Amino acid sequence: MTADAERPLTRLVLVRHGESQAQVDRIVGGPSGCKGLSELGVRQAGALRLRWERVGFRADALYSSTLPRAIETAEILAPVLGLTGKPDDDLCEWRPGECDGISWDDYVATYNINPRAHPYTPLSPGGESLAEFLMRAAACLHRIAREHLGETVVVAGHGGIVEASMRAFLALPSQATRTTELHIENTSVTEWEATGGADDPLRWTLVRFGDAAHLEHLT
Repeated sequence: MTADAERPLTRLVLVRHGESQAQVDRIVGGPSGCKGLSELGVRQAGALRLRWERVGFRADALYSSTLPRAIETAEILAPVLGLTGKPDDDLCEWRPGECDGISWDDYVATYNINPRAHPYTPLSPGGESLAEFLMRAAACLHRIAREHLGETVVVAGHGGIVEASMRAFLALPSQATRTTELHIENTSVTEWEATGGADDPLRWTLVRFGDAAHLEHLT
């Protein structure tokens, strides 16, 4: 038996929330701007729940961010998993600061910055920079994995959380811009496997990225 075979296999199943009302309204969806899922977002999360029900998918823990769109997504998925979601503030999307709740058009007119071109500049005063967000999100995912070694954990989160996992687990620099080209569909599933024990580094393997097959029948 190899050393890897003796180590527990931990699975992180990252689900981007369903379409949010903030997306529809094109506003900055922080704690003030997020109004939960749109009607389509509810249907998207329901489609994923039905898919998991058909295949008998099971997990040991369910987490979500504390933003309403992620909490609602977790609540829709919870019955098929037989779990109650655990909100974790460190799973929230990029914290916007004072621009929370304004339209993206107003954001561009007011702040006139490209935050991805300046990864160490906050999105707006009181908010996070891209580098700060990616560090916070990656640390949270590592913490959750460590707390659930050998288990399967579902995270109902955000596109930014999926992006953070790609950068952290593939060892990309925080200022890299390549991952901005990735399309992360609402309720798509990105799955990671990690080997390693409590005293070993976690070694990550990307199993699937952006799996949204359950949305094929939705307009």
